[in-house]
Amino acid sequence: MRYFLDISYFGTNYHGWQIQNNAATVQAEIEDALTKLLGSPTPIMGSGRTDTGVHAKQQVAHFDTEKVLDTLQFMFKLNSFLSSDIAINGLCEVNTEAHSRFDAVERSYEYFIHTHKNPFKQQLSYYFPKPLAIDKMNEAATKLIGMYDFESFSKVKTEVNNFLCSVKEARWQMENDSLVFRVTANRFLRGMVRALVGTLLEVGLGKLSTEDFVKIIEMKDRKAAGRAVPAHGLFLSKITYPDSVYLK
Repeated sequence: MRYFLDISYFGTNYHGWQIQNNAATVQAEIEDALTKLLGSPTPIMGSGRTDTGVHAKQQVAHFDTEKVLDTLQFMFKLNSFLSSDIAINGLCEVNTEAHSRFDAVERSYEYFIHTHKNPFKQQLSYYFPKPLAIDKMNEAATKLIGMYDFESFSKVKTEVNNFLCSVKEARWQMENDSLVFRVTANRFLRGMVRALVGTLLEVGLGKLSTEDFVKIIEMKDRKAAGRAVPAHGLFLSKITYPDSVYLK
């Protein structure tokens, strides 16, 4: 039987999602807890990787077991085995062929910026006190909508067949004293959201125009884009699946 886990985590103390040698990762901690509970090695597959220090409001992973699980009881036990910065929010049985990574049709990220110094946000939001033209940032962000080659915003050493991503949403919003960038796409490249935010901040500062931003996309050159903003402001926020993955 195959199960989906709905997971959230505070990523500050982890070297990202994916298992690495001699490093604390979210995947490793969950696999260790599952192995202890189920009595046999239990690997999990996530919907995608998050880098060191990146958080998740929703990450999804699947695992297989021959045991029929009482999902509520098992979720409670699993949470008791995990550290306080990882939480299992949901557990459900899915079709045996369902795949947390390949069946995901959309992924959403949020990047948080606070413009006034706030010690309570320093691990969850990027402090950026300079004045920004949010309207110009949103004008440029609209140019991301559609299917494009986003090589300019990808880490240079990454193993992918192509750099094409279909972006459905990209917008900035002020929420109380926070500036939030929300972006949804079918897939994301490594480092893509942080590079997008860094480049859009250059637009907001008046250093780049919308036309310049479009040219950066067209250049397919990471050196042309802006810097990657810090990881601690980034959240993987939602993973969307078709109804077909779930049991009727």
